[in-house]
Amino acid sequence: MKTLQDEIASYGQIVLVLQGGGALGAYQVGVYQALEEAGIAPDWVVGTSIGAINAALITGGPAKDGLRRMREFWNRVESDRFMGVSLPSWFSVAARNMLTVTGGIPSFFVPNTAAFLSPHAPLGAEQAGYYSVAPLAQTLSEIVDFDAINNGPTRLTVGASNVQTSEMTYFDSRDQAIDLRHILASGALPPAFPAVRIDDQLYWDGGILSNTPVEVVFDDHPRRNGMVFSVHLWNPHGEEPETIWEVMNRQKDVQYSSRSATHIKRQRQLHKLRHIIAEMTALIPEKDLASLKQRGLTGYGCTTRMHVIRLLAPALDYEDHAKDIDFSADGIRQRWEAGYRHTCDTLEKAPWRGDFDPNEGFILHEACAGEMVETAAAK
Repeated sequence: MKTLQDEIASYGQIVLVLQGGGALGAYQVGVYQALEEAGIAPDWVVGTSIGAINAALITGGPAKDGLRRMREFWNRVESDRFMGVSLPSWFSVAARNMLTVTGGIPSFFVPNTAAFLSPHAPLGAEQAGYYSVAPLAQTLSEIVDFDAINNGPTRLTVGASNVQTSEMTYFDSRDQAIDLRHILASGALPPAFPAVRIDDQLYWDGGILSNTPVEVVFDDHPRRNGMVFSVHLWNPHGEEPETIWEVMNRQKDVQYSSRSATHIKRQRQLHKLRHIIAEMTALIPEKDLASLKQRGLTGYGCTTRMHVIRLLAPALDYEDHAKDIDFSADGIRQRWEAGYRHTCDTLEKAPWRGDFDPNEGFILHEACAGEMVETAAAK
């Protein structure tokens, strides 16, 4: 009998795509744990911001120790400083988040005192941020083996925004050596964190331009069949906000969900068009194909198929617009457990099984809190 691991592998390469979202990234650890326990090992991990950090932790050493590296990192960045009295949960969360803003997180970031003196202080391009991420650099250096990233079997891609050109840049271990700078650049969210210089170019957080870096998978060359697990920390679906507090929270979800619905619609159209071109090309007699091949026109067609499992992290009851800086032990635990539970539920449903339209090259299966929100219609 075919195992789930063998079944998933039969669809082609396995890709794990991790969105940015600060403390919300603990959800991704639970997702990875569920995949690992199911024997599903990604061939390619793509990440932006905290997703890039988690991706580096997954690929930065022996595969069997990926979860251990993630656990060590998230244990180090826990921040449980709050007022030592019994308080309503919403107040204690607000107090704890305020302490994070003013004091930082020792293993992650600490205040850059000079930046708080004046917004006009000449700090320099690589120090112009309210916080220093030197602690993060030290933490990652102690946990992540970059030689393993560059020489290991799992491909790593991280996204960053070019400050000078406003273009998205993807650093890919298939094409170049990845080092600590690339991970820091992917998470350099301004004005909190300063830009990172790589080869005379400055880079900010990739989430500024594309917080869900799944397009790099869809546009890869050569394209390959695959199963893509895309983990979304900012839910694109939400209720109408009725208070300023709710507006601030929903605004972040909208901003960092990265126009995902538009991207999905575009990719569905492109992949279907490629299938149609390939099908029409097959009908042309060989003697008439030479000119088309010479002009490169037949290359627009392909029959690759990607199943995209889109995992949407639901909001916790007490979350507000500062949820991405809630590095409390309780917050991390709840998100981790939710990611694990929801991924297990989704794998059990196995939405990729079915007889789908052969012209569909992009088949979406969307789940929120383990419940299917959308899946491609079977034939």
